[in-house]
Amino acid sequence: MRELVRPSRLTPGARVAVVAPSGPVVEERLQAGLDILRGWDLDPVVAPHALAKDGGLGYLAGSDPDRAADLQRAWCDPSVSAVLCARGGFGAQRLVDLLDWEAMRAAGPKAFVGFSDATVLHEAFATRLGLATLYGPVASGADFVKSAEAQEHLRATLFAPETVRTITARGTALSPGRARGVTVGGCLRLLATGIGTPHTHPGARGGLLLLEDVGEQPYSLDRSITQLLRSGWLDGVAGILLGSWDRCGPYEGVRATLADRLGGLGVPVVEEFGFGHCEAALTIPLGVAAELDADAGTLTLLEPALR
Repeated sequence: MRELVRPSRLTPGARVAVVAPSGPVVEERLQAGLDILRGWDLDPVVAPHALAKDGGLGYLAGSDPDRAADLQRAWCDPSVSAVLCARGGFGAQRLVDLLDWEAMRAAGPKAFVGFSDATVLHEAFATRLGLATLYGPVASGADFVKSAEAQEHLRATLFAPETVRTITARGTALSPGRARGVTVGGCLRLLATGIGTPHTHPGARGGLLLLEDVGEQPYSLDRSITQLLRSGWLDGVAGILLGSWDRCGPYEGVRATLADRLGGLGVPVVEEFGFGHCEAALTIPLGVAAELDADAGTLTLLEPALR
């Protein structure tokens, strides 16, 4: 695991593109998110198919080629300084192989923000473009448009990243200790299903691994973590940060599963770090060197998320 290229921070007046690489978007919530971005003195532009819906598969925001074209066009537009996902859901896996990665590399680095299903894209931006990204709220997310804390943490990360270099967990250590590494990870299911596919990390060796998920019962979380363990993907991981587990059953059962499956790794593990599918979700950079102090419950970035 190595440090990746950090994109430039945003400045007032910057143009940002909002794309929907996964599921269909609720227009009212998208408009609320756009109003927030405009309030930050940004110029948001919505991708042509962001409000579309696939005629046959209602869980996709338009066809695979259309969603891929929206993302690539936004990334390759020299007037766009950042690309933000409108929502998560399902479908990013279907378009990642349709993108022209050489053209996107030639377009140069810019900030990319999203979480959940966007884990596939974070992995691809890291492995194909060598680019650090931001695991943070989506523009039309209910938890984003209703949470001043989530809005402020993303805004600070985009405009003044040196002010949010230490992130404090809301929970405690499942396994004590301190470790340094490069941040990696995202949604547990997407990481597990990505094993053996193109444009993904071969493993988390040397990394500080972020894990979170939604709507998965403890037995399913167990299955995904066991897949990471059996495949060797977790070999050499330096430390683990656990985010939200919304709709995954009573937290006591979730916690017991996480402790059982991860406790034997002998690395620091901290729960409830406040990222993912939760209220007041924090933005955490991926591909950046950091130190995890499990006893203090802190993640300290060794340098700001953006230049």
